[in-house]
Amino acid sequence: MKVVIAMDSFKGSMSSMEAGRAARDGVLRAKNAEVVVRPLADGGEGTTEALVEGLGGTYVETEVHGPMGGWVTARYGILGDGSTAVIEMAEAAGIVLVEAGRLDPWHASTTGVGEMILDAIHRGCREFIIGIGGSATVDCGIGMLQALGYEFYDREGQLLPPLPASLGDIVRIDDRGVLPELEDCCFHIACDVSNPLCGENGAVYVYGSQKGVRREECKSLDEDFLHFAEKTMEFRKKIKKRETEENVSKGNVSDGNVSDGNVLDENISSENISDGNVLNENVSDRNSSDGEKMNSGRSVERDVAETPGAGAAGGLGFACISYLPHVELKSGVSIVLDAIRLGEKLSDADIFLTGEGQLDGQTAMGKAPIGAARLAKSYGCRVIAFAGSVAEEASSCNAEGMDAFFPIVRGVTTLAEAIEPDRAKKNMMLSVEQVFRLL
Repeated sequence: MKVVIAMDSFKGSMSSMEAGRAARDGVLRAKNAEVVVRPLADGGEGTTEALVEGLGGTYVETEVHGPMGGWVTARYGILGDGSTAVIEMAEAAGIVLVEAGRLDPWHASTTGVGEMILDAIHRGCREFIIGIGGSATVDCGIGMLQALGYEFYDREGQLLPPLPASLGDIVRIDDRGVLPELEDCCFHIACDVSNPLCGENGAVYVYGSQKGVRREECKSLDEDFLHFAEKTMEFRKKIKKRETEENVSKGNVSDGNVSDGNVLDENISSENISDGNVLNENVSDRNSSDGEKMNSGRSVERDVAETPGAGAAGGLGFACISYLPHVELKSGVSIVLDAIRLGEKLSDADIFLTGEGQLDGQTAMGKAPIGAARLAKSYGCRVIAFAGSVAEEASSCNAEGMDAFFPIVRGVTTLAEAIEPDRAKKNMMLSVEQVFRLL
């Protein structure tokens, strides 16, 4: 019998790997089985810890600018391969870093996020897993971009500060200061919202109030977001033209592909272009799964602002897919499942164990345990889940891949007692043991 275990963290009680190891001990008390434990997270809080602990990584601490401009100590992880960094943007630009009652979106910036990326690049990292949840910012990512070397100028030629008020004043974007090594990097952006950049379903109108944007400010800020998107498109067209002209000068491309300032990818036929949209440059399947593709260059679509997730983290999603090279934006669960190579472990497994602190209706809507359970079912595994508590609506999880689920709390207890780490680990071990005595 082969058993694969991937538990999400039990917040305030057990980390992902602690819960997984406790479950492993329970299996081995009942069965002589091969047991594999992998970390699990959803791309948000706790992802760095799960992947570092589960994949043999190390933690790095670095001083960066916090959301309000002061210095903060941000922590990220470098995985065991020495080249993959796991970053949670909330470490540098998270709303949790702003004192209660002191939210000020007009002075909040993502500069520290770019500084974390720079620090990791200087340490040799070229693969990045970045979670962009929990932000305090609405700067459309220009803070991050400026830290990476991009510069934004107004019509007087003055360098603009990386703040939301600058977005509507941008007339020129300069990339001459961008770190050359950035082009060698690949970015996996964990995003679990589908909002576009602008409009009534965009970043400002949907999430702005959470960060302190007043209702009467939404219209003008949303218009500034749209202005930045338009300037970004103009900038990308110029970059494409420059790159193609360089290829022409090297004899790599016929100059027939350059006309009237509009640049087409030499590998894209006119049949692929409709409604004025220009497709991505050289799409490949590098590091992709589940049929999703990854851009081998920066996005240049006319409607990139409408891309699901562009409005995430106050427009940081848009900045990532527009300016970062080799980038994919998809659900955090999918990115984590790829990183831990769960499919490889499940290919010859019999049983899969997963779980989290509380199973409820939200779990069934696609949280990490369900994402992992669906994958396990695709390999023909039986799926069993364990949780600290189980809500009545958790029965909906059965239709989403969980064959059965069980609470681990034994007897009447207070919440404080139930989440005490040693007690929780013991409860997990004993509960799993009893289930496996039936198998």
